[in-house]
This record gives sequence, structure tokens and C-alpha cells, in this order.
Amino acid sequence: MLEIARGWNLEVERGPDWLFVRIFCDAEFAWDSPPLAETLWNLMAQNMAHRLVVECDQLSFMPSAVLGQLVMLQKRIVTSGGQLRITGLSPSMKEVLHVSRLDSFLPVFANRNEAVMSGAAYPHKPR
Repeated sequence: MLEIARGWNLEVERGPDWLFVRIFCDAEFAWDSPPLAETLWNLMAQNMAHRLVVECDQLSFMPSAVLGQLVMLQKRIVTSGGQLRITGLSPSMKEVLHVSRLDSFLPVFANRNEAVMSGAAYPHKPR
């Protein structure tokens, strides 16, 4: 586990051609804003990865600060020719993305396998 801020932890796993990161947050720190975008970008660089799956199945909700961090990260990854995929969002978190019109910008999938295998859903540059 990698602690990125008080109450915020990441579990990092390297897979073939992908970096997988699961986000954990203690409920009492859910409103704090972790440096998520910069941390994930640095993890990608350290692992020489261009493809990232962020697994949110351990989050009970998506604070707006975390959503903003994911938007910043998506812009940075797409600009560099990489791919970001998000998995494990609850129905209410998906609704937040839809209402905020970010559901077409942030690629969301049900699980890790679907995220990795669905290349055609969000085509960027092939790898």
C-alpha cells in the first residue's frame, strides 16, 4: 500500500502493458483532496507505463476533488498518447459523471478485464 495523503492509499499492480491502481480511502478523510493526478502520473513514469486502470471499487463515493484530479490526469495521459480507464464506479458515481457531462470524457468500465479488453470503445493511439 502506498499512502498518498492522510487516509488515502493506493494499491499498485503491474500487468502486461498496463498499470493497475486501486484507490482506498478511510471515510473520515473522504473530503480531503489527495494529490492523485500527480501521484498516478509519477507511478506511470516510474513503471514506464502508458496505460493506466484506476480501480474505484473501494470508494463509497467520488468527492469532486478526486473527480477533478481524474480529469486532469486524463488530459495529461491523452496528450502523451496513453490511455486511462476507470473501473468499479457505483451507480451513483456513474450518475455524477453523467450529470457533469464527464461520462464521454472519462472512460468507465465495469471491471479490470473489460477495461483492458475494450480497446475499441475509446480508441486513442494504438500500442
